Amino acid sequence: MGEAVYGQAVIEERQLLKSLRWYDGFVIALANPGFLIGALGGSIGVLGGWGALTLWGISAAMGVLQNWIYSEQAAMFPDKPGGISLYAHEGWRKYLTLVGPVATFGYWFAWSSVLASFGLLIGGIAQAQWFEGETWTFDTGPVTAGFPHVAAAVLIVAVWLFNIFGVRPALFVGYATGALMMIPLGVFIVLPYLTGDWESSNMTWSVPDWQTAIAWLWIMGWSAYGVEACATFAPEYKDTVRDTTLALRSAAVFSLAVYTLLPLGIGGVMTQEEIGANPYAFYVPAFDQIVGGASNLMVVLLIASLLLSMNTATADGSRALYGIARDGMTIKQLDHLNRFHVPARAMTIDMLINLALVFFVGNILAIYVVGNVGYIMAHVFALSAFVLLRRDRPNWPRPIQLSPLWVPIAIALTAINLFLVVIGVWYTEKIGYGGTKEVLYGLGVLAISILLYVFRRAVQDKQPIRLREDTPAAP
Repeated sequence: MGEAVYGQAVIEERQLLKSLRWYDGFVIALANPGFLIGALGGSIGVLGGWGALTLWGISAAMGVLQNWIYSEQAAMFPDKPGGISLYAHEGWRKYLTLVGPVATFGYWFAWSSVLASFGLLIGGIAQAQWFEGETWTFDTGPVTAGFPHVAAAVLIVAVWLFNIFGVRPALFVGYATGALMMIPLGVFIVLPYLTGDWESSNMTWSVPDWQTAIAWLWIMGWSAYGVEACATFAPEYKDTVRDTTLALRSAAVFSLAVYTLLPLGIGGVMTQEEIGANPYAFYVPAFDQIVGGASNLMVVLLIASLLLSMNTATADGSRALYGIARDGMTIKQLDHLNRFHVPARAMTIDMLINLALVFFVGNILAIYVVGNVGYIMAHVFALSAFVLLRRDRPNWPRPIQLSPLWVPIAIALTAINLFLVVIGVWYTEKIGYGGTKEVLYGLGVLAISILLYVFRRAVQDKQPIRLREDTPAAP
């Protein structure tokens, strides 16, 4: 009888596999240079080379400090998939349980929408480079779709397939695309100074006003803070404490280097006007100028970097959904791992939502704004949770314990990020990515998270809705 119960428990209780090392997490975080590649041209076109370099450097430096803080929280909750949004829940649920679902849905949607936006970007680049004659279109109602939309859909499904068969196939894609991405990074960061293509006169300062600077810092956080993705995989590292810490910190330092050196290197190769006129494809003529005619190779490398970002977004966002379902904050059907020990249902939700974005929204650049409303708020809640956990759970085991100096640093980062959200939302039009409609969409995503939380508690779990929960003093 006991054996039967034991056998049943094994079948029902699947766990995330502990198969990753810290360098696997580092490769997962290599999505961040891909995010920078996607947004750098637009920032230089508005801010100038020096302006973009300064703001990207500030944003990446904040990402480094935040990652150091998240390393303590990751070691506190080594069994929590979902990363920083789950740390926000743990710190805040004593005061307001709604913070958990709001933080997680904001976090998840920002990561998930990468699939649609970068899929369309890859489709557009491929069409311009190799398929100029493919000008056919079809109408979906809201969108006149064409080659880029179909290409995006194929890529979204392909990335989904790589991920649902386990973490190793997805990591293979990550290593392959990450290796390819190192080539353009090396070309743009190092070679211009050796070939004589770098001109200081191309570096300009064109920041029009402080509101524009703050709004850009807000949208830059969508990219520069993304190294925290390493924390999402904490339960899957072989040595949870050591590997999570090394992944978070090494990815943050590498990201800081790229986020300062890439704007400096490529900003001196072309003028602000040249970059601003073609903010996504300007890399091709820049590459040709530095190493000669190799546009086909450059396009392949760009696509590789964007694919890496899509791959990480699928893996990261799905684990966030799985994590909050496991903690009772959204519908219980998402608390499920397939036979390859990955959250396939959450990944499938990601895929379907992004296919809908591709064919019924079409122009995904404004989705950055939609996602960023919740994403930066997730950081606000996670950083403030660090302070709350220090106060409310002083005896909780902390395998990684930062010095007391990090408490005021966390308070300062919380305040800065909250300021960025308020000003960024108010002056969204200065970025050129979206406006009031996109901000309302972002708030709508957060409202849906609350409705799903209420449904989970009241309907599925048949429990009362509690705005506060008692928290344990020790695990």
